[in-house]
Amino acid sequence: MKMTGTSVPVGALRTKKSFGIGEFLDIIPFADFCRKASLKVIQLLPVNDTGTESSPYSALSASALHPIYISLESLPELRQEELDTAHKKIISEIKKLKKKYNELPRFPYKEIRRVKDDLLRQIYELDSDSIKKSPELKKWIKENPWVKEYAVYKRLKNINFEASWKSWKDYKKIKAEDIEELWSKTELQKEHLFFAWVQMNLERQFTQASEYVTKQGIMLKGDIPIMMNEDSHDAWAHPDFFNDDLRAGSPPDGPNPCGQNWGFPTYNWKALKKCDYSWWRERLKQAAKFYQLFRIDHILGFFRIWAVPKRECTALLGHTEPYEPVTVKELEELGFTKERIRWLSLPHVPTNLVEAANNGDYLGSHGILNTIMDRIGQEELWLFKPEIKSDSDIYAHEEIPLAVREVLAKKWRDRMFIEVEKDKYYPAWSYSDTTAWLSLSDNEKRIVSQFITEKRDDMENAWEKQARELLGMITDTTTMTACAEDLGANIRSLKSVLNDLSIMSLKVIRWNRQWEKEGQPFFAFDQYPEKSVTTTSVHDSSTLRLWWTEEPDAQDFFKTFPPEEGSDIKPGKYSPEAAEYLLEKAAQSQSIFCIHPIQDFLGLAAAYYDEKPQNERINIPGSVTDFNWTYRLPLPIETLIKDTTLTKKITAIAVIHDGKLKNKRS
Repeated sequence: MKMTGTSVPVGALRTKKSFGIGEFLDIIPFADFCRKASLKVIQLLPVNDTGTESSPYSALSASALHPIYISLESLPELRQEELDTAHKKIISEIKKLKKKYNELPRFPYKEIRRVKDDLLRQIYELDSDSIKKSPELKKWIKENPWVKEYAVYKRLKNINFEASWKSWKDYKKIKAEDIEELWSKTELQKEHLFFAWVQMNLERQFTQASEYVTKQGIMLKGDIPIMMNEDSHDAWAHPDFFNDDLRAGSPPDGPNPCGQNWGFPTYNWKALKKCDYSWWRERLKQAAKFYQLFRIDHILGFFRIWAVPKRECTALLGHTEPYEPVTVKELEELGFTKERIRWLSLPHVPTNLVEAANNGDYLGSHGILNTIMDRIGQEELWLFKPEIKSDSDIYAHEEIPLAVREVLAKKWRDRMFIEVEKDKYYPAWSYSDTTAWLSLSDNEKRIVSQFITEKRDDMENAWEKQARELLGMITDTTTMTACAEDLGANIRSLKSVLNDLSIMSLKVIRWNRQWEKEGQPFFAFDQYPEKSVTTTSVHDSSTLRLWWTEEPDAQDFFKTFPPEEGSDIKPGKYSPEAAEYLLEKAAQSQSIFCIHPIQDFLGLAAAYYDEKPQNERINIPGSVTDFNWTYRLPLPIETLIKDTTLTKKITAIAVIHDGKLKNKRS
């Protein structure tokens, strides 16, 4: 059975009762809107606590929900029949603040987080005696033992002014028994129970919303980020589950020539396997309380993660985990001496390169080079000193002019083979762009290329083996339907593994092209695999409106799937008719699910267009601003649900995809 749905961040939901940001209970009226528009799936962005970070993909906890999504007025402590003056005063303050924040076009994340936390503490202080005695809270804590770690961590983080646990003076390193001891201290009980009380109420409200959605015949789809913030309570309490000396990212590609370094520690899968992946199983158990489907973020990372040394600023010197090492013995068998292996694996800096960046000062350049490099004999060639471990070590030498540091940092990354472990190497992702590669003879290039290709084949086998074990564990643990975010570099076994494990792939219509063929033609919609999710946009991309008006590949789509003859629809000009044309085309997909961002559905009504299309975006990758992740619906849900023209248009799109009616434009 095919289903059409929409994706939306919880914080984007706007109702007349909102606190300037969407809350879990706002999902209830949104479900009413979706039901009226014949949408059968609501997909949410991650909802875990992210602390001071607005990005939902930078979680401080794998289990704890974000307190910013709590409805204060719905707390039992404010819904008693008779309220005293103190409680009434809090309700009055809530109403005043709601009016203030609800008028804003986007929500001020940090301010609302701070204000809500302050109000939660006021409510808790008034009722802490009864809360401490609550049998419901005691029972909930017993059923959710993770909350002890989280509460102890949050209290310590607060007294350290929210600084990373890595900078704490005390309890930087901690054992399970230490956490239990801190949790059990009588003088700390009140503070610890505050965090448990908040989490219990968050779960209650989210459960209420989830159950309502299900009763409307709608499925709720969650999102589980693959990585955890290095400052998370999980990385603090379970350091053995993470490789703190490596950071996850992605290898170089067209838009990112230096790759991406996300700053999250990679997993120690060996340690996780020893406890039968209990930590991951608990994450899935928590998610299954609310969702029927879930998105597996960056599923390629379960095959192989791109691991970058901790202090590297870029991701160029990363490697895949797992990887098949290139050994010294193998390189020698290829005909390379130890001196040439050094040339291939270590950056060699010529004096004149630095001299050119240092105003032609030969002696001054020698003085600079001597600070962080060793000269090779009497040659005008230098190697970095052993204490230089990363490009950030180069940048740390502020006595060196910035222009020279930039040159040296670029040269630091100029190596054909990267030493991952002693005498074990990984071919640099862009090895054919390096100085060492260009110095090889044509025959040597042929031999090395063939050798690297054979290594890649071995790694492909290792990646498939790991993916089948990890993703098999995930699909065996839960009854939720798994949907992959499988965008990015191609992995040979990706399609077969997803198909065998019944994991849905992701098809973004603008990127679903046959990239290896001349002209890179789009796949026809009747060629989309059944086990997939079709979407017009994602949270990191431009909206459908922005793509159609500003991005050149929209012209390719237009030529491949032309609108009906006589239509004035064309790229560069957006209108409800253009939105209808694009959404109807997507609805022809053979995918089981068509799930489009709410902004793309709102494009069916010009009245909801922002004057600046850029304002309709959720996130702009590569930027860190107060704009990102703070999108709100342009109007309250109560208003949208009354727009019968809009809901009928969405219904017509859903009907096409669900197979009950042929596309009138086909």
